[in-house]
Amino acid sequence: MSNALVTPVCDRLGIDLPIVQAPVGSAVTPELVAAVSNAGGLGMLALTWVSEQEARRQIRQVQSRTKRPFGANLVLEFPIDDLLGACLDEGVTIISTFWGDPAIVTERVHDAGALHLHTVGSVEEAKPAVQAGVDIVVAQGWEAGGHVRGQITTMALIPAVVDAVGAVPVIAAGGIGDGRGLAAVLALGAQAGWLGTRFLTAEEAATHQVYRQAIVDAAGQDAVHTRCFDGGWPNAPHRTIRNATIARWEAAGCPAAPHRPGEREVVATDAHGRTHLRYGDMIPVPGMTGDPAALALYAGQTVGLIHGQAPAGQIVTTIASQAGRLLSEATR
Repeated sequence: MSNALVTPVCDRLGIDLPIVQAPVGSAVTPELVAAVSNAGGLGMLALTWVSEQEARRQIRQVQSRTKRPFGANLVLEFPIDDLLGACLDEGVTIISTFWGDPAIVTERVHDAGALHLHTVGSVEEAKPAVQAGVDIVVAQGWEAGGHVRGQITTMALIPAVVDAVGAVPVIAAGGIGDGRGLAAVLALGAQAGWLGTRFLTAEEAATHQVYRQAIVDAAGQDAVHTRCFDGGWPNAPHRTIRNATIARWEAAGCPAAPHRPGEREVVATDAHGRTHLRYGDMIPVPGMTGDPAALALYAGQTVGLIHGQAPAGQIVTTIASQAGRLLSEATR
């Protein structure tokens, strides 16, 4: 692998390759996290919406599959004190946070000997995060899938954040779908890439086949920035693939809840018998019946670069190989 891919943040995180699997909600499995970490990247659990017991189970499942570092993500908009305690008790050494003030947990994370990563969407958010003592800033561009914090594209955001935070490492998120994107953000001053959409079609991801197919079939412009699916996370803009629910909502003039067409309509039932509403924030997962394609199909604008599924480890090595080759050629 090219030495051009070795960055200081790799040593800081204990990883071989500057590739982080973003915490893509219910699509994350312990198998996915472990596969990414075993391939030399950093796998990341998404634990905000699970019970403390389930969080511990997932952490132990990852630990049984890899001895490499991995992280856990928590959204500060929600009650996460007990979940953070579970993560630290179980020996998770990398804690990622999002959508809130990182200062409320930084000291606790550091007291446990763990590193604190925090995701921001602007320079204005990055500066106080660094002042709070965050170890690594994740700068998320507007192209990103799922919930999107800011309004600035990755190309403009990354160098601005790098300039603003000084010696604190920056990881770039949003708009990275292959080795070309990784090479580009490294050239902009980031020290790693944070990829979510690319891992949604990984063989280890918990994504329903209709979701996988929607990603493969979509073009970049099909991943729209919206507030349509806010049932579980109000007032949080997100990017998702346009589907029948969005089309129906837009045709009605994008009304606010509870006046949206099909409000409170159950569109899918999961394997545990839980029902999911049209405007909820749940994604299609394996075992769902009904019309899972009507649920939130979170994805970024890199969907146009994804043409099939592959093992997560292969995704990591392919991206790293392409990025390493490009960066080596650029320095000749």
